Amino acid sequence: MTMISEPEIPAIELGEREKAPGRPNRAVTIGVVAAGAALVTFVNVTAAIYLYRGVNDLRALEARLDQLGQFEQRIGARIDTVNNGFQSRFETLDRQLQASFGRINGNVARLEQGQPAAADTDTPRAPEPGFAGTTVAEAAVENPAEPDPVDASPTFKRKAAPPGANPSYQRIQQADGKVYYKKIN
Repeated sequence: MTMISEPEIPAIELGEREKAPGRPNRAVTIGVVAAGAALVTFVNVTAAIYLYRGVNDLRALEARLDQLGQFEQRIGARIDTVNNGFQSRFETLDRQLQASFGRINGNVARLEQGQPAAADTDTPRAPEPGFAGTTVAEAAVENPAEPDPVDASPTFKRKAAPPGANPSYQRIQQADGKVYYKKIN
């Protein structure tokens, strides 16, 4: 094939296309898109890892909160047991005091009538409470080897209340968190 060329007309090359001014090459465009996709993928993977860690931390916190609720119930039951123990001891001391006051009033009435008071009968004194000088935890647990001086009184023998809720008291918890016990008749 013979080509005729004129010097005034530009020659056309069929093998390569001439770049248009301001238009990027396809390879560069593909490279930029691939780099952007890689960056978005990296950000998504990083976010997924942090989200997964956050979910695991949240599950661990929920498990600990459940354990805290159970711990609070155990502590509440223990406090109720200690409170009931103290209240039953105070009731026993109150009954002994009332009995002593009754004997004293009877002796005063006899003296006012001119009769001699029963001097030969020994008026029992109220014994010192067994829980004096002990901590709350020690008072809650009774020592079986040592007899309780309150229960050793010959006039008032009473079985110890079983641990747990005492049906003669009602537990009242106010909105500010304070707990009161009201005696039920």
